[in-house]
Amino acid sequence: MILQWGGNYIRLTVLAGILLATGLQACAVNPATGQSNLVLMSERRELEIGQEEHEKVLASMRIMEDEALNAYVNEVGQRVARTSHRPDLSYTFTVIDSPEINAFALPGGYVYINRGLLLYLKSEDELAAVLAHEVGHITARHAIQQQARGRLGSAAATVGGVVAAVATGSGYIGSELAQIGSIWAAAGVSGFGRENELEADSLGAQYLYNAGYNPRAMIDVLSVLKSQEDFNVRVAQRQPSYHGLFTTHPRNDVRLQQAVSQAGNLSADQMRETDPLIFRQHIDGLPFGENVTSTGDRNRYYQDLLSYTMVFPDAWSIRETPTTVTASAPEGSASIRVEAQRLQENKEPRLYIRENLGIADLQQSEALSQYRLIGYTGTHTNDAGNHERVAAIYLGPRVFVFRAEIPDPEAVQDLDRLLLSSIRTFRAIQMNERSGSSSLRVRYVQVTEGFDWRALAARSPIPQYPEETLRLLNGYYPIGNPQPGEWIKILQ
Repeated sequence: MILQWGGNYIRLTVLAGILLATGLQACAVNPATGQSNLVLMSERRELEIGQEEHEKVLASMRIMEDEALNAYVNEVGQRVARTSHRPDLSYTFTVIDSPEINAFALPGGYVYINRGLLLYLKSEDELAAVLAHEVGHITARHAIQQQARGRLGSAAATVGGVVAAVATGSGYIGSELAQIGSIWAAAGVSGFGRENELEADSLGAQYLYNAGYNPRAMIDVLSVLKSQEDFNVRVAQRQPSYHGLFTTHPRNDVRLQQAVSQAGNLSADQMRETDPLIFRQHIDGLPFGENVTSTGDRNRYYQDLLSYTMVFPDAWSIRETPTTVTASAPEGSASIRVEAQRLQENKEPRLYIRENLGIADLQQSEALSQYRLIGYTGTHTNDAGNHERVAAIYLGPRVFVFRAEIPDPEAVQDLDRLLLSSIRTFRAIQMNERSGSSSLRVRYVQVTEGFDWRALAARSPIPQYPEETLRLLNGYYPIGNPQPGEWIKILQ
């Protein structure tokens, strides 16, 4: 008997062998779309993993201490989640005290939004849109599908190598995978691919409609992210990565427009009445950039010349030159060196490691996709006979090479996991980290007649790109002006 799946034919006996190797069920009906998806995990296990990973997030990330803000975000999130395809899940909405412009979700009902993204939103509808998009990932079980594709590829390689890869709607299933914990972290922060992101937009717009919020807020939020990307491209003089989500502006993206329009249009009496003052009260006074009032700051490193940042393990010492940085563990148990090299030709990061670094025997190798950057990593035994994790990540016109060495073979398992986690934090310095000040806070003021962005920027304490920063904060980048009487955000 032959099973047709995604345009490829797999013998059912082979598939049965794969399922036997994994010990799990292969297909399940997607609760959000009604379609059959590849799933190798029960809902009970999904909930357990969500709880386990949530505890890791709480242990590794700072949570906003503003109880009123957390309660407000939770209230909006619960309102949206109740209208979703999985209303019986116990949802948890958490505000992360981070300047990074991001939001993500973990399996089982856990949603996170960073303070850095909150600052750029203009209304409760936009906040609801961010949370609804992440709820869409959860209801459609995107993280579980991604994990299943990886598990199937691994199992297929085990069953005599009969099935090397299976085509799916979003790519191919390979046999080189990260540990399961890394999968959740990478998927949550980096996204799930264009098709799943579009599906989350569509589901999120439907949940907005159901909850009485304007579905068009989904496009407004994506426009905020697009403006950030456009600005970073102009300032850093780098092109969007291959995995960038926005090949066109969201307002001109036909598929996105169609996905959101399917949710429907709310009449005036159907629309939820939201008080703009309540939203402003929760945003007013929030820190811009790093929050110096928070305790337990992590060992984040900034390289302003090359415009990147990453988090090294706590208590590691750091030494730097203009093009390199080396972080070392206490007592020399491990070290990681990052070097910037000019990218001379267009090739995959995997090939760069093999051909330019001369390392052809990588083990535990996997592709990296983080913060819209692409890369590759793996381990090998270096010339000194030590375990070494190698990675190459592309940022702008450069490739950043990571070489992390562990001399003690007994410590390899724990330290390699720590080193990989550090590599996964590598990203470009974002716009709201370029202020040069860690004491700025957002304040609201009302626009008067004769308002001019340039005049406002001239009085701003922001040392770099003050006008662009203010425009981005208020949704008027690169052009446009608010009307007299409108409330806008400034930095003081």
